[in-house]
Amino acid sequence: MRQTWRWFGPNDLVSIDDVRQAGAEGIVSALHHVPTGAVWTPEEIARRKSEIGRMADGSDSTLTWDVVESLPVSEDIKKQSGAWRDHIAAYKTSLANLADAGIEVVCYNFMPVLDWTRTDLAYRLPNGATCMRFDLVDFAAFDMHILERPGAEADFDEPLRDAAAERFASMTEARKEELARNVVFGLPGSAETFSLEDVRRHLAEYAAVDADRLRRHMADFLEQVAPVAQDLGLRLCCHPDDPPVPLLGLPRIMSTEADYRWLVEAVDLPANGITLCSGSLGARPDNDLPGMMQRLGDRVHFLHLRNVKRETSGIRGDFHEAEHLGGDTDMVALIKAALAEEARRRDAGRADWSIPFRPDHGQDILDDQKRKAQPGYPAIGRLKGLAELRGIIAAATHRGEAA
Repeated sequence: MRQTWRWFGPNDLVSIDDVRQAGAEGIVSALHHVPTGAVWTPEEIARRKSEIGRMADGSDSTLTWDVVESLPVSEDIKKQSGAWRDHIAAYKTSLANLADAGIEVVCYNFMPVLDWTRTDLAYRLPNGATCMRFDLVDFAAFDMHILERPGAEADFDEPLRDAAAERFASMTEARKEELARNVVFGLPGSAETFSLEDVRRHLAEYAAVDADRLRRHMADFLEQVAPVAQDLGLRLCCHPDDPPVPLLGLPRIMSTEADYRWLVEAVDLPANGITLCSGSLGARPDNDLPGMMQRLGDRVHFLHLRNVKRETSGIRGDFHEAEHLGGDTDMVALIKAALAEEARRRDAGRADWSIPFRPDHGQDILDDQKRKAQPGYPAIGRLKGLAELRGIIAAATHRGEAA
């Protein structure tokens, strides 16, 4: 399992020097400054590779750009509106340019409007650490009383509506503004952020797009780009919905094992694969992460290893980002399943036998709380997570044998 680390570029408060000291072997990055739907040019790709390859003193970092996360899929593509055909053409060109640069793994998602969604970006835990959290009552209060989405009330039962109204009534203006900012935070590392009016406009444009239609649009997208990726020697891997439940009346189509089974069968090519994110999928109690790795492992091209602690029992409920070994996902079992998949690939002679993973998210601990890096991406919290994951891998492969 190849150890990688997400880096948001030169403005990231966690530097390449920090990543090198953490012991990661490769970098997960993207050209966040390039507008969605535009071509990633060879020059911009080369610039990012050069930035990854240098430490602050100019010496070789030894780090390589291993995974693109993300080459974004535009809203026009998801809705099949506007310039969606031009955007698919640009996507294919970007894939070719990435392949020419020697990059093989490209992560993306097909979530409408918002990427990951949290109601609190710095929730304080009893030990003083902070983490990201999703509170369903806060989210319902945002949806019904701040965003004022038409028809929002129908998505929540009466007890939840009452609790959200009471919660909203108790909020200060500062908390209302903070909650709105948190929910529409935007893509990690991106300069793109949404106002409430932007969100309302996007929601109106999705009014006619239900889950079946969004799934058809995704299949159309994959039928166009997956064969290109296959010919270029690339591996595409779709990230799950986060949280893996419908929000804001929008369809979610990458939330369960059945969804991913549909994905790999929709365009049955090795290049069409999965980013198995244990944190996103683990927010649902009906997702069996070790089992998904066992049953879908042939198409898992990238692993996000993080954990969440579910605070409620329903499919849709509260959760917070836990320590990597402290949440509801059995991380030991998941890593053992990944190592077993790697062994099968080695035995089959697959060139892609080593699955890149990164310690996804992390709690803000120690000096992280002063650094205030990208929410969810602290230096020390992720280093702690990476060390814990390394420990599992070392124990499971002791004497060179996967346990």
